[in-house]
Amino acid sequence: MFTACELGVFDLLESEGFLTFDVIAERLGTNSQGIEQLLDICATLKLLNVEMKKEKALYQNTKLASLYLTKSGPKTQYNMLLYMSKTTYSCWNHLTEAIREGKNQYMRTFGIPSDDLFEAIYRSEEELIKFMHGLHEIWSINGRYVITAFDLSSFPLIYDLGGCSGALAKECITIYPECQVTIFEKEEVVQVAKKHFSFLENPRIRFHIGDFFRDPIPEADLYILARILHDWADNKCIQLLKNIHHACRPGCGVLVVETLLAEDKRGPLTSQLYSLNMLVQTEGKERTPTEYHKILTQAGFQNFQFKKTGKIYDAILARK
Repeated sequence: MFTACELGVFDLLESEGFLTFDVIAERLGTNSQGIEQLLDICATLKLLNVEMKKEKALYQNTKLASLYLTKSGPKTQYNMLLYMSKTTYSCWNHLTEAIREGKNQYMRTFGIPSDDLFEAIYRSEEELIKFMHGLHEIWSINGRYVITAFDLSSFPLIYDLGGCSGALAKECITIYPECQVTIFEKEEVVQVAKKHFSFLENPRIRFHIGDFFRDPIPEADLYILARILHDWADNKCIQLLKNIHHACRPGCGVLVVETLLAEDKRGPLTSQLYSLNMLVQTEGKERTPTEYHKILTQAGFQNFQFKKTGKIYDAILARK
């Protein structure tokens, strides 16, 4: 699937319909035998449909491929798949070492010190752009479910810490017309976001440049932490949550968006795999609701609630 995306198989078939393997190989500049094998495997994976005509196989995208795997698909995940192919999958080659050592594998994979997580994840502007577009694609599918898991209308001033592409900020101002969202991010991320995501020109979306571990966090009604806490060990999570707790008034909230493990940690399978991915790529892990309750309580938050959305990401709301 990664290779077919990267080669442009799904985009070609989306624009031209049924094609034979030799025509596809010619258009994409690939080896004909190799592309035929790839196409047939994609068909077995239900990513392509095959129709026989005059003893020749004609290939066409399935609905799933058209929706998610083409660049122009209404629910495209193209950029995230490329990021997973080039970065995530590369780190997974060292899963054995990650389990032995208990640390991420950026040094072995890319020669980047494992203690500099930001430098590893955003190691070039190209990588950063790919990652940001990938996050935007994820939240275009999952964002509405996590933002509506709780009624957030009583939180007009929102800070999205590590908001990256601004996709959740966009969902917030769409669903809650009275709210204003500030994205708290590093300067490099803000510059790329402004350049590549035009919707961020909306006056209800603002930016605050800084490092939320080192710099003061401004006062707000609600703080969003989406796919942030799973990057860090418990002590770093508690440090960040304490910084937020110190910044906000009583009654203000923190919305944590993560994929939740079952209490016995034996599922869901997607959450378990994501947790292993945190091992090979970050300093953190996925957690159970009880584990999130513990770190939020240690930081001073109360009124803990969580909701399973039925999608990949779930929501937790706690208040000061």
